[in-house]
Amino acid sequence: MSREATGTDVRPIHVSLVAIPDAVVSTLSGVFDVMNAFSVFPPPGPARSQPFEVQIVGLEAGPLPLASRVPITVQRSIGEIETTEIIIVPSILLAADGWQKGRYPQLVAWIRSMHDKGALLCSACSGIFLLAETGLFDGADATVHFGYADTFAKTFPKVRIHPERVLVVSGDRENLVTSGASMTWHDLVLYLIARHAGAAAAQAIARSFALQWHQDGLAPYIVFEGRRDHGDTAVRSAQDWIAAHFSVANPLEEMIRHSGLTERTFKRRFTSALGISPLSYVQRLRIEEAKRRLERTDMSVDEISWQVGYEEPAFFRRLFKRVTGLAPAAYRRRFSIPDFARSSQRSR
Repeated sequence: MSREATGTDVRPIHVSLVAIPDAVVSTLSGVFDVMNAFSVFPPPGPARSQPFEVQIVGLEAGPLPLASRVPITVQRSIGEIETTEIIIVPSILLAADGWQKGRYPQLVAWIRSMHDKGALLCSACSGIFLLAETGLFDGADATVHFGYADTFAKTFPKVRIHPERVLVVSGDRENLVTSGASMTWHDLVLYLIARHAGAAAAQAIARSFALQWHQDGLAPYIVFEGRRDHGDTAVRSAQDWIAAHFSVANPLEEMIRHSGLTERTFKRRFTSALGISPLSYVQRLRIEEAKRRLERTDMSVDEISWQVGYEEPAFFRRLFKRVTGLAPAAYRRRFSIPDFARSSQRSR
């Protein structure tokens, strides 16, 4: 039950915000500031005590340079903490060779121990890489930054990953919480505030910081790029060709003809290599081009529909929303450069 529901002042919930050298300072400091903001931006209604006690924790107390080389101060070592109610691992920056397991055995063991005592485990963006080492997410649903989704799936194949989702709450007691790409830490923090301090408190904090829930999901942000490392030269040749000719009439028939394979063989090999049917692949290429034109031009939706290969604007609109989660006009409002920014560019 939330504090809003009880209407009483109780001991604040202890939150351990984990700092490791791979962590991104913006996420860590953002989570810290927002969850500690109740004394600065108190929600409406009767005065309440601070609902959270947020501390930056790590292997050792003291200064710690993060991924960007900006130092922060670890306030408490994990050896000093016998119990905590919420653990949050902020975004981490992966090296070029991905996530290397086994670098933080003490931290992983401590997270497991705290979870056994009832701690809620949370990750922002790529923080799930560290939490997944505990094995507690095996067989569970989670999300991660879509740019790291393939790497995560290869590193932790037992975790069901959903990079298009903003927030995933799983576990038998809803005690595993993950947020997706980058700034979805806003959604994570607002969720935790709503869960433990009430909806009114979450709304008040959202207004104070101008935070927004990503209610449309992350599909609008994901750029489609078909795999190129599958090793099938005929399929790769078809990909190269359709990349420059996606707007042609009857694209599937043209791809098959260009490949020199039979229709049945081409469809089988294409789907096996890319995990997506040839027709769906063409549709995704067309939608990506439409997204670029919506972002960068003032062309009408009907004109863009025709230019990317669809003669029926109504069909294009339905397909666009199915793929991105937004209607074309809504997508343009979300992602096109604002007028004030364009004015600044023109003045320079």
